[in-house]
Amino acid sequence: MTTPPTERTRSTVDVVKAGRHARSRRRAVILAVLVVLVVAVFFVSLMVGQRFYPLDDVFGVIVGETVPGASFTVGELRLPRVCLAVLSGFAFGFAGVTFQTLLRNPLASPDIIGISWGASAAAVVAIVVFGLTGTSVSVLALVGALVAAAAVYGLSGNGGFSATRLILIGIGIAAMLSSVVSYVLARAADWDIANALRWITGSLAEPDWGKVVPLAVVAVIVVPIMLACSRDMNMLRLGDDAAAGMGVRVEATRLLVLFGAVILLAFATAGAGPISFVAFMSGPIAMRLFTRAGGSMLLPAGLVGALLVMSADLVAQFALPHRYPVGVVTGVLGAPFLIYLLIRVNRSGGTL
Repeated sequence: MTTPPTERTRSTVDVVKAGRHARSRRRAVILAVLVVLVVAVFFVSLMVGQRFYPLDDVFGVIVGETVPGASFTVGELRLPRVCLAVLSGFAFGFAGVTFQTLLRNPLASPDIIGISWGASAAAVVAIVVFGLTGTSVSVLALVGALVAAAAVYGLSGNGGFSATRLILIGIGIAAMLSSVVSYVLARAADWDIANALRWITGSLAEPDWGKVVPLAVVAVIVVPIMLACSRDMNMLRLGDDAAAGMGVRVEATRLLVLFGAVILLAFATAGAGPISFVAFMSGPIAMRLFTRAGGSMLLPAGLVGALLVMSADLVAQFALPHRYPVGVVTGVLGAPFLIYLLIRVNRSGGTL
């Protein structure tokens, strides 16, 4: 007996709905696990150090109680550092996956296309040439990242937007800015070289609330706006013509999302330095975790970035014979990850 068309249609709709609900549940579970891991590593980072403080002491400090010893060590030293790690890692991951999504290439992260190098070059010039320190270096690094991003986008926009052209121009600008950094360091005094290298590697040393608060304010403003644009951003992955056919304002959406990503990246870099490969690794890791869950990768990549920076900082401080800047650990992880992605993109027929 032949099944009536209406029943076949109803059956197909039920299958589609069931698949959608299954993906939603899977996504919610993975997001919840990531949030729990971020919170767990956050509190572990506050507890461990030269002196261990139990969880109840840490909670007491966070809620404003006076706990002998812990109020200073946890409240003044560890808490700003861990908050900077969380916020900068989230911002790097969030901004990195934005570039990778819009440019439809897992290799198109701010580390690769010159934006982080803009911040590094500006910071090194500020330290070595002008003798600046502290907030002044961070402000110039912020300006450097914004100028580099504007240059990459402006030079790649002639004749219409092209992701490949933007990536290639970004790689060229990154090489040029890297040469500037090398030249300035070669002429620097010994005491300036140490400060500059620590900054351009990416470090959470000497954190203060003056670095944390601006980044937190920017994240609170920018992240919701970009999440609201996530659907249109995913449409852009299909190509400009297809996205325009589905009602997306292509150029306006691209400019808004890229500007938001650059602002997040610039403030994170100004606070913690260009922590190597976090923006590059967070998106692909999130995509692997959410292969069958679907949806926007913005929030997952941000959580992965926060987890990467906090975990790398714990390893850099306590798991090695000497203490190192957090960027050393993320750089060691990122280099083989880059090789893995290059091989994977090549095998899948992708392009750089």
